Amino acid sequence: MALICSVLLMVVTTASLTYNAFTAGRAQPPKGLRYVQAADIRTRYRTWGTSGSPVVLVHGAFEQVDTWSRLAPLLARDHRVYALDLTGDGYSERRGPYTVDHFTRQLLGFLQAMHLGGPGERPLLVGHSSGAAVVADAALRAPERIGSVMLLDGDALNTGAGPPPVLKYVLIDPYRTSLLRLGLGVDGLIRSVYDAQCGPACPPLNAAGVDQWRRPLQVPGAEAALWSMLGEGVPGLPANQVAQLAALHIPKSVVFGAQDDVFSKQTPQQTARRIGAPPPTLIPGARHLTMISSPRQVAAAVEAVARVS
Repeated sequence: MALICSVLLMVVTTASLTYNAFTAGRAQPPKGLRYVQAADIRTRYRTWGTSGSPVVLVHGAFEQVDTWSRLAPLLARDHRVYALDLTGDGYSERRGPYTVDHFTRQLLGFLQAMHLGGPGERPLLVGHSSGAAVVADAALRAPERIGSVMLLDGDALNTGAGPPPVLKYVLIDPYRTSLLRLGLGVDGLIRSVYDAQCGPACPPLNAAGVDQWRRPLQVPGAEAALWSMLGEGVPGLPANQVAQLAALHIPKSVVFGAQDDVFSKQTPQQTARRIGAPPPTLIPGARHLTMISSPRQVAAAVEAVARVS
């Protein structure tokens, strides 16, 4: 039996190494992307709108600038809208560590590069999912540069969420690389994950939509960054640090999809109380990707905060 297992392991390992060698050609970012140096990260970003107060959109894990493409044009009617790819995701330079501290330094560097944060230019920060921790940390570090904060489908907490620790020992190279590349090659798998997170109100993914989610995980450096981020777990802040937001005299808002099963039903109310925000806005029928499923409702919630900023 031991001999059979050893032979099987050798066969599987050889097959995995061979497959990885044949699929080693990495995808390239789309042409025409815009970049700026934000702290120590060459950062991809987009802007919408030419007038009005600034709104900065900060995505969550495994998302990117284009995740905001349904919401941002609505906000751009009355605001200058900015979105960036945090390092480790999208098309920004991959440079660890992939922690809230590093993401926050990148965000604050981005505000400086965009000349935001001065008198009359203090932005409203919207952080989705794990991006909620980044905007919360930015507000705590530089409250004089931030106009207001919205936590969108995120509680900003370090809950220890992430893959089971055993996967660190089971999913090792070359096998994890083979599994990742095989999975990314299955359009139906990408669509099923998207549908589960987004819900029936979201537009179905066409070929371009599948590529939007897949390609950032295929560019040079993406795989190494992914394994590092999975090792770190979902980024977040300690509860006592998040609670310090309550002492900041800036408008705060909490918005969740009413059917967001990433969190408990109590999370939106608990989050609003913790940060000293009004009762949360719950979007009926929406799940975790509210900026895709319900852009008009999210835009209305952003406007409500912007009016009191």
